[in-house]
Amino acid sequence: MKALNLLPAPRSLRLTGGSFTLPARGVLHLDAALPRDTVLLPLAGRLQSAAQGAGVALELVTGPAKHPRLAVRAVLNRSISAHAERYALTISRRGVLIQCHTVGGLRAGVATLRQMLRECGCRLPCLVIRDHPDFPRRGVMLDVSRGRVPKLETLLDLVEQLADFKINELQLYTEHTFAYRKYESVWRDWSALTGEEMLKLDARCRQLGIDLVPNQNSFGHLRHFLEHHRLRDLAEVSAPYEGSTGDFLRFPTTLAPNHPGTLGFIRELYDELLPHFSSRHFNVGCDETWDLGRGRSRKLCESRGKGRVYLDFLKSIHREVTARGRRMMFWGDIILHHPELIPELPPDSIALNWGYEANHPFDEEARLFAKSKVPFYVCPGTSTWMTLLGRHDTGFANLRRAAEAGRKHGAIGYLNTDWGDGGHPQPLAVSYAPYLLGASVSWCAASFDEAQLAAVLSRDVFHDSTQRIARAAIALGFAHRTFRYLESNVTPYGAVIAAPPPATRELFCRSGLKYYARIPEKNIHAALAKLEKQRAVMQRGQPATPEGQVLRTELELATRMAVQSCQIMLWQQALAAGKVVSARSLATRGIRELREIDSDFKAYWPLRNKGTTAKCSPFLQWRMDDYRRGILHFPPEAARVLVNKTYVAE
Repeated sequence: MKALNLLPAPRSLRLTGGSFTLPARGVLHLDAALPRDTVLLPLAGRLQSAAQGAGVALELVTGPAKHPRLAVRAVLNRSISAHAERYALTISRRGVLIQCHTVGGLRAGVATLRQMLRECGCRLPCLVIRDHPDFPRRGVMLDVSRGRVPKLETLLDLVEQLADFKINELQLYTEHTFAYRKYESVWRDWSALTGEEMLKLDARCRQLGIDLVPNQNSFGHLRHFLEHHRLRDLAEVSAPYEGSTGDFLRFPTTLAPNHPGTLGFIRELYDELLPHFSSRHFNVGCDETWDLGRGRSRKLCESRGKGRVYLDFLKSIHREVTARGRRMMFWGDIILHHPELIPELPPDSIALNWGYEANHPFDEEARLFAKSKVPFYVCPGTSTWMTLLGRHDTGFANLRRAAEAGRKHGAIGYLNTDWGDGGHPQPLAVSYAPYLLGASVSWCAASFDEAQLAAVLSRDVFHDSTQRIARAAIALGFAHRTFRYLESNVTPYGAVIAAPPPATRELFCRSGLKYYARIPEKNIHAALAKLEKQRAVMQRGQPATPEGQVLRTELELATRMAVQSCQIMLWQQALAAGKVVSARSLATRGIRELREIDSDFKAYWPLRNKGTTAKCSPFLQWRMDDYRRGILHFPPEAARVLVNKTYVAE
């Protein structure tokens, strides 16, 4: 028999010889003790739908287990180890048996069986699986605040996929994109997720065994709230100020912890948001409080210390969270700058230890939290933001490194973060490979085989028997290396086309219009050829479902945008070299192709997202304007100056 493509891979799988063929009309037996509406019926539905895809109709029964057509049985077995998600899956010539100690184990066993049904059809190999996870909580956090707010239907599709990846936690990173009733003027132009949508998503997540954790940044990252006329006084600073490297501005984003109205504002948000979630956890953010100590709290920070002021406010937020019956999660970056204060954190809080580069010091940071007995997660990232197509070399290494450090130091969770910096132009289709890799190494890193990624993604996500779409998607995530130019958090594919007008002095992608002077023409052509090669591969894929076709459309649009990044750099190089005719030809073609992408992107957008593309892809118009003006924002001598941690790969 061929190798079984199962991800997350079981900890132990032993083939015992022979096979069991599910009857065309089989019976599924589930324990009558299972909660009916939240466990028994939802799990039966998931198994029935997978069996239907294999040509099998499963009839659900409960009560006595004996039945002449019994094919699949799932039981709670207290002799199985009490690990929350341990399960045993046995397939013999007599049928399929899932045994587990808890409902969590049952869900994990069902996820494995669903993959086997898609992999093998109705003829299942006889085997014995013994399995349990490395981390009790394994999550995905999706940014919904930077320009792309998914439709409810998109989120419902996503949680179905995540359940099959054995993910049991989802967070939607929120700054200003929950539809707070008093602040419609803040979120209207961005669109927002409504309370009704969260209630529906929460209900489905509960059925799938996924904890939908509310997420609302509560200290920093509140720029759009603080631009509101009634909230400006709550800001730590009243005006933008120079960023650390002098080539961008930081806008007011941080609440003043000593303003008398700050906690009232926070309470107002919590009281409206939290009733829509059943989770007992709550991520309050509190990361990157860049402005703290620069304005209203300057004297307080000078007298007490910035770390102490931060911790005191965090404790105030903690009191608000616990008063509402939740357990506080918070990003751990700021407190790590003040390690002497870590032991003073509320003992029931959960620190979220994040970092996104391949060499991020998870081991060192996790040791600090573990030493102080502070519960913590490791939080790596997909590394897809500001890349359009991914940065899989960095992302995959980051995901593995976090899992290793988390296991070593006793992290209670693993949260794979998927950010949307720079307008969030990258689609969900780009994130599925790092989602699955993160799910696999957080379930059982020892059994993970990266070579299975394309096969499982093709079968379960892209629904493409040729595997071409998934293989192209993975290859595109490595294609940026052809530029031989590396920079933290971005790739030239993502940063060139999305670079903001320099006059705005915005932070993200700010160096994108300088890369033309740093990357040789031959490397740009090579990177362009990589895209075109994988685009051709993708187009030969055969997605068998509408969902797979939409995912290919997403990847195609992202690839076309990345192609334009290469063309823009070639145009810039022609301008710099005084090649007027060549530059004019490139500009004419560039405007035409960008206009077509803009039209196609707008047509695709409502299939997956709320609102409009206005906050996601304004850069398409910016680049058309650049072509029309025919000028370089940065001459070569200025563009070559490196102000960030940027280097050319050897």
